[in-house]
Amino acid sequence: MTIDEAQFAGSCTRVSQKPSRKLPEFAFIGRSNVGKSSLINMLCGNRKLAKTSQTPGKTKLINHFLINDSWYLVDLPGYGFAKISKQGREELRKMINDYIANSEEMVLLFVLIDCRHDITRIDRDFLAGLGENGIPFAIIFTKCDKLGPNALKAQLERNREILSEQWEELPPMFTSSAETGAGKDEILDYIRKYI
Repeated sequence: MTIDEAQFAGSCTRVSQKPSRKLPEFAFIGRSNVGKSSLINMLCGNRKLAKTSQTPGKTKLINHFLINDSWYLVDLPGYGFAKISKQGREELRKMINDYIANSEEMVLLFVLIDCRHDITRIDRDFLAGLGENGIPFAIIFTKCDKLGPNALKAQLERNREILSEQWEELPPMFTSSAETGAGKDEILDYIRKYI
C-alpha cells in the first residue's frame, strides 16, 4: 500500500471528540523519545505531518490523520512520560486509556520500542495491560539504522526472549528506521490487510 494523501483531521482529549467520520483507525504509541513522530512522517512521506522535537513527550493530544480518504492514522501521547507534573501524567494516562479502551474504530495499536535497548519494565507492563484487556497490537522496533546488522539481530533476539517470559505467543513485530525508510512497506502492507 502507498499513502497518496495524508491530512490532519483533528485533535481531541476524549473518544467522544474524535472526527465524526467512522473509519478504521490504526494508532501509534510508545515511550517518550522513541521516534514516533518521525516514524509517522516516514510512513506518510511527509516530514512535517506529525510534529517532531528534540524534547521528548511533545504529543499531549490524540491526533487523527486522514489517510487516502479511507482510514485514520492516530498519533497517541507517549507513556512512561517525559518530565511533566504528576497531574499532567495522570491526565495523559486517562486520555490514553480512554482511547484504547473505548475507540470502537481502533483496529490495531502499534507499540513503538527503541531497538537499541532491552524492553523496559514500563514497556512490558504496558504490553501486559493490552493483553489482559484483549487489545490487538503489534510491535515496531524503531531506530534500526543505529545498530549494525549483527548487533540488531542480537538485540531483537534478546527482546524476543524477554517477551517470551510473559507471552506464550509473540505479537507481530516489525523493524523500522525513519532515516532510511526501512520497514515502511511491511508496516503499510500489514495495515492494508485490515482495510
